[in-house]
Amino acid sequence: MRLFLATVIAAGLSSKAQNPPAVPDNLKPPGTEKLARQARAEGEQIYSCDGSTWVLTGPDAKLFDESGKQVGSHFAGPTWKWSDGSSVTGRPVANATPDPDSIPWLLLTASGHQGDGVMKDVSSIQRLATKGGKASATGCDESHKGEKTRSHYTAVYYFYTRAQ
Repeated sequence: MRLFLATVIAAGLSSKAQNPPAVPDNLKPPGTEKLARQARAEGEQIYSCDGSTWVLTGPDAKLFDESGKQVGSHFAGPTWKWSDGSSVTGRPVANATPDPDSIPWLLLTASGHQGDGVMKDVSSIQRLATKGGKASATGCDESHKGEKTRSHYTAVYYFYTRAQ
């Protein structure tokens, strides 16, 4: 029984983040928040041509824990939905572009919640360590208006809650 409980506790801790990442000051969540968990994302950023430029319509990504197990999804809103059915929607408040060939790093504040699971108390979200995801610099003109394109990306999302 002790081994079982130790395994359950260790499994629960492995899905929680231990150390906040180093980031530019404008991407730091409020000091009253603590890092609760993190997830690696892999998917696509979806863009639509407005007749002159590609406009982001939203992401379509899967979220994975440190062991590689899928634990959720990320989609337009922007919304993050955990495997327990809970979700959080965010609103961007700051960004930085450490890699000009990739989508920006972001700090978002929670603007809505659904469900009673792990996303219930999320107050801030960071999108960091991005690779790819940018829209093409070409291919969008009046003759392509309304067309969509997808750009592969990876990132790590950090979810913060207010310290108790």
